[in-house]
Amino acid sequence: MIAQVMLNTTAKKLNRTFDYHIPENLEQFISIGTKVMVPFGRKKELEEGFVTGFKQASEYEVKDIVTLEESLTEKQIALANMMAQKYYCNVADCIKLMQTPGTRSKQNKVQEKKIQTIYLKKEIEEVEYDMQSGVIKSEKQQKILQFVKENEGATIPEIELFTDCSRAIVNTLIKNGYLEAVETKVDRNPLANKKIEHSQKYVLTDEQQHAYHAIERAMNDKRYEQFLLYGITGSGKTEIYLQLIETVVQKNQSAIMLVPEISLTPQMVERFIARFGKEQIAVLHSKLSVGERHDEWIRMKENKAKIVIGARSAIFAPVQNLGIILIDEEHDSSYKSEATPKYHAKDIANYIAKQEHIPVVLGSATPDITTYYKATKTNEITMLKLSKRANHAQLPKVEIIDLKEELANGNHSMLSMELYTAIEKNLKEKHQTILFLNRRGYSTFVMCRECGYTVKCTNCNVSMTYHGYENKLKCHYCGKEQAVVTICPECGSTKIRYFGTGTQKLEQEIKKQFPNSTTIRMDTDTVTKKNSHEQILNTFKNQNIDILIGTQMVVKGHHFPNVTLVGVIAADSSLNIDDYRANERTFQILTQVAGRAGRGNLAGKVIIQTYQPQDFSIQAAQKQNYETFFDTEIALRKQLKYPPFCDIIVMRFEGKNEEQIKILAMESYNQLYQALKNDETMTVFKPMPAPIDKIQNRYRWRIVMKGQLTPTINALYHTILKGIYDQNLKDARVTVDVNPNNMV
Repeated sequence: MIAQVMLNTTAKKLNRTFDYHIPENLEQFISIGTKVMVPFGRKKELEEGFVTGFKQASEYEVKDIVTLEESLTEKQIALANMMAQKYYCNVADCIKLMQTPGTRSKQNKVQEKKIQTIYLKKEIEEVEYDMQSGVIKSEKQQKILQFVKENEGATIPEIELFTDCSRAIVNTLIKNGYLEAVETKVDRNPLANKKIEHSQKYVLTDEQQHAYHAIERAMNDKRYEQFLLYGITGSGKTEIYLQLIETVVQKNQSAIMLVPEISLTPQMVERFIARFGKEQIAVLHSKLSVGERHDEWIRMKENKAKIVIGARSAIFAPVQNLGIILIDEEHDSSYKSEATPKYHAKDIANYIAKQEHIPVVLGSATPDITTYYKATKTNEITMLKLSKRANHAQLPKVEIIDLKEELANGNHSMLSMELYTAIEKNLKEKHQTILFLNRRGYSTFVMCRECGYTVKCTNCNVSMTYHGYENKLKCHYCGKEQAVVTICPECGSTKIRYFGTGTQKLEQEIKKQFPNSTTIRMDTDTVTKKNSHEQILNTFKNQNIDILIGTQMVVKGHHFPNVTLVGVIAADSSLNIDDYRANERTFQILTQVAGRAGRGNLAGKVIIQTYQPQDFSIQAAQKQNYETFFDTEIALRKQLKYPPFCDIIVMRFEGKNEEQIKILAMESYNQLYQALKNDETMTVFKPMPAPIDKIQNRYRWRIVMKGQLTPTINALYHTILKGIYDQNLKDARVTVDVNPNNMV
């Protein structure tokens, strides 16, 4: 038999199968998905690959497969093949997402974590006789034997601690045959130290009952169906998730629960542990160590964990007997990968759900425009609506402050008079406040007032951000740092000024204006360590910190009953970006951040500061009226031919040689134009430098296309990409991204 093996490599020219002979002694152990080690070319080291098919004979002279390792399933290989076609990448790029973390051959493989536990080797009677008859005279040896007799399976550090004796005495007893050390496997469980009280399920409201039963019917019928659980903030979507998962677990099935941010994971995990306990839950996100991810993966494979909670890559978790997939905050941009493969977790969820005949639930207070369109206009998705807050709490009162008027009245502070007064009142009443500003750092750019020179990153051609606490300039694209500029390198002037505002500057301003308040900041700069998200949120909640300052991390899904005031410092920051979704993202962020206020028994208030108070997305967010926003936005999208009425495909070209990249982009454009000039469904725009034309010393060009992505056009892109890869260009990188999150 001949196995067709896909090598685990990112080399584009090797994105095909190679034939290998299956030795007779391995035939019964090999199947589609088996990981194999094979010789390749003249390399001395063996290469890792996966079996993707079989045939009776090969037209080539083939080598033998050497060894077998862990396997993927046939379904996983099929998923990897589908993804490679859909996302224009190597099959191996997709397979990596499905491998057990820490098992790839070219990495340091994760070893099982083991500890030594101590047991009596001789019978208790014999040990006691030797102690009483004086064979064992040492008091410390007797003390250790007595302890182990009462605590078999204790570790050496525990024995040292409780007997006040040294490890050497334990080793002597092992050497003399009284004790034995047994290696025991220890699970690296990220939930091991969590202590959370058990909670009871709530009685569902009529709206919640209706939603629950609609999804339950699909589960009972073993039917694929996509549901949009569209509910205002605080309407009890999580309780429906919990009760659906309880139903799934009772049937001995598993569930995948996706959340968009690591910052959301701790609160969601706590609610799930309180309902289901730690044993059944596995957590997957990027802040876990490789060892922890490895052990969680194994627990799922062995069907020990039936509930998976994690960010987008958790959709590939090897759960057994899957019964439902739930995606919370389904509109969130983090579900789309920016790295290769550029997959969307919702696409993968729907593919898997169709294969397994199970429902997919998409939850949001501000659904993605395309999702809502499919639920209301095309009926591809079943709409389930929650219009009331579950605890009968009122939606917060939202006020819009025109910053132009504040300036006219002589207020140059970051806080309007209205917001300042509201914070002051909240502090007196011992209630908590969240302040949202979607820019980290201190100042967003540094400029010379004499000649207009702006300090830019030499690697990326973008403005460097001033970080006050470290007194450094940083690039948020490549991480480059440099000392603060005090003299203009262009004109020699000392009139260097800092413009724009970040979370660091806001924190400093709050401490200055409210010196007796306690504050905590949550942005990318403060959550660098493991569990730092959780620690910040717990500190804010449990120590009753007065003011939480943060970026987008603070706006989604968090439940703080004592938060009664939310301030949006600059609502325009997401409006003025070069992206057709600017209105949608502004509305979503403002509605989500407003939803953090007044979730308990206390009334909530939201103050939105803006220079564009009449913008329709800000007006709709004030009323928290998604339908009004959707009607205006969908009419604009239809008129301008943006998704969901078409696809936007961006072909990106990157490399250190700008001329080579430009030529490559022009050649690709000519091929596309010639092939599609008579296709009325697709418009191809001429190549242009990307809005940020250099990142990490790599020049960037792009071709933008608008239209319907058909199988024929999909095949055309694959042909063009293959032609580029066949040129063996050393430093050029070309990617195709369909409906990208980031247009820059």
